Parts: sequence; structure tokens; C-alpha cells
Amino acid sequence: MTKKLWFQVGVGILLALLIIKYFMEIMGIFAPIVIIAKAIFLPLLLGGVLYYVTEPIQRFLENKKVPRWASILSILVGLALIIWGFIAIIGPPVTQQVNTLVENAPAIAKEVEHIKDVALQQKEDLPPNLQESINSAADSVQSVAVKFGKWIVQFLQSFFQAMFLLVLVPFFFIFMLKDHEKLAPFIYNFFSGERREWVRKTLHDIDHVLRSYIQGQFLISTLLAILIFVGYLIIGLEYALLLAIFNLFMNLIPFIGPWIGVAPALVIAMIQEPKLVIGVAIVTLIAQQVESNLITPNVMGKTLDIHPLTVITVILAAGNIAGFLGIILAIPTYAVGKAIVKNIYARRKEIKQAATKTV
Repeated sequence: MTKKLWFQVGVGILLALLIIKYFMEIMGIFAPIVIIAKAIFLPLLLGGVLYYVTEPIQRFLENKKVPRWASILSILVGLALIIWGFIAIIGPPVTQQVNTLVENAPAIAKEVEHIKDVALQQKEDLPPNLQESINSAADSVQSVAVKFGKWIVQFLQSFFQAMFLLVLVPFFFIFMLKDHEKLAPFIYNFFSGERREWVRKTLHDIDHVLRSYIQGQFLISTLLAILIFVGYLIIGLEYALLLAIFNLFMNLIPFIGPWIGVAPALVIAMIQEPKLVIGVAIVTLIAQQVESNLITPNVMGKTLDIHPLTVITVILAAGNIAGFLGIILAIPTYAVGKAIVKNIYARRKEIKQAATKTV
């Protein structure tokens, strides 16, 4: 029985739970290490994202016989020019729209309150069962809104912490651009024989998953934000640029991100001109259809191959555990874990086949 897979998995789960339990009890001992790890995590994460976004440029330059130091310098200068251009071109209209939104915030809040009061008055004329359904839906929406607000606060806290640690981001970023080929050999050289080959293949699959996800997700989010911006301009929606930038960041969250991104646009449309809600819905529908049928299949393909139900479950679980940052990291973490498990399963299968042949 001890050789059965289900028994070994069960023992492994029990041991993992015991390790977690006793680790939580003595976690205070590791408090300094945890503090250092938290201080390093965000800069390392941002540096890694920048590396995967700019790595195709470096590969292109080096294929053209450009030295590594020159490719790194070109990337840094290019990023500086992009940031300067973003601030110079997009900064003023975004600042103007933010200021206008802040000035109009009391009127917007009053209008939302009025819409809610009208809806509640109309609710009294509905059948009791339908009233209970509306109350339940309202409670659910309120609960989601509270959680989303907490996620935004946590995101802003993490963002401002990252600003203080911003000096570390270029350090990690440049190090990755300079020596990224040395990381995998440094790890798998600790092993030998077939195990070394297995570790090498697993690291290669992890790198492929992260590369495909980060590069693909950023490209998809940018193209989708451009489509939405153009659509909002066509229908005459106010704060179009601000809403498009919000959509750009929300679209980084797979599956549910676009629906979160459209919520502020619907509120603005309802206040500006109720019939614009239809226009926002049409723009969102067209953008989502273009993204799901044209952009994503050509950019991402079947790289992750994760079912939408799994995506929703993983994102909701990660949001409850780690807040907004957990939502952002949920899918790539799950994809990396899936790649590791697939390699473990393939390795076990190879061992069993070799043992069968030996017998």
C-alpha cells in the first residue's frame, strides 16, 4: 500500500500541513528574515516584470551583434524616453481629468445616491420574492465593493512602499539583463545525471510560462486599453483617457479584470447621459470580442491552457488570502505550480516505465 500514489500523496499533504503548523508556531524566530524578504520582494518582482517585458528587445539587439553592455544601455535609455514621453504627453490630460473628477466627486456621489433612492422607491412596487432577490443582490454588490476597496487600499500601500524601494528595482533589472543565462545553470548544477536534466527542463518550462504570460498580458492589456479609449472618444464619454488607463491596469487581471475596469465607466455614463450606458456596453462588448477572438489567440495561444472556472477560483482565493497583490500574482503563480507538477508527473511516469522494462 505504501507504494500507491494516493497513499504517498496523502502522506505528503499531512507532512506539509505539520510543517506549516510548526513553522507558524516558531515564525517569530524568522521575523527579521521575513522583513528582509518583504523589502526585497517588490523590487525583485518589478525588476523581473521589466526584464520579461524588455527581454525581446535585448534578444533582437544581440542577434544584430550588439554587445550586451550596449543592449542594456539602449534598453535603459529607451525606458527613460518612454517614461518621459508618457509624463510629457499623457500626464497633462490625465492630471486635468483627475482634477475635474475630484471637483465633480460631490455631484457624482449625490447623483449616485439619487439613482439608488429612485431604485429603492421602485422596488416597493415589485413582488415580495423579487424584492428579496434585489436586497440579496444589493448586499452582494456591497460586499464585493467593500472587498474591492480594501484591495485598492492594499495596492496603494504596496505601491507607495515600492516607491521607497525603487532604488533596488534598477539593480535587479540590470542584473537580470546582464546575467539571466547564469541563473538556471547555477541551480541545476547542484544536481547530477537524470535529475539534473529534469531540473533543467523544469526551470526552462517555468521561464517559458512566465515569459509568455507577462509579455502576452502586457501586450493584450495595452491593445485592449487603446480600443476602449478610441471607443469612449467616439461615444463622447468624459474622462475617456483616465478610464482607459484604469482599464489598462485592470486588464492585467485575467478574466474578471475587464469587468472591474468597466464599472467606473458605467457610473460616469449614467451620470453624464443615461443613454451612454448602452454605448459603454457596446464598446466593452466589441473590445472583449476583438480581444478574445483576435488578440489573445494570436498573442497567448494555448500557453497557459487554464480553464476559466479555474481562473475565477484561483483569483478569488488569492484575493481573500493576499488582497489585490494576490489577485495580480495568482495566475502566474498557479501556472508555475502547474508546470512543476506536470514535470513531476512526467518524471514519475518515466521512472515507472524504466522499472517496468527492467523487470
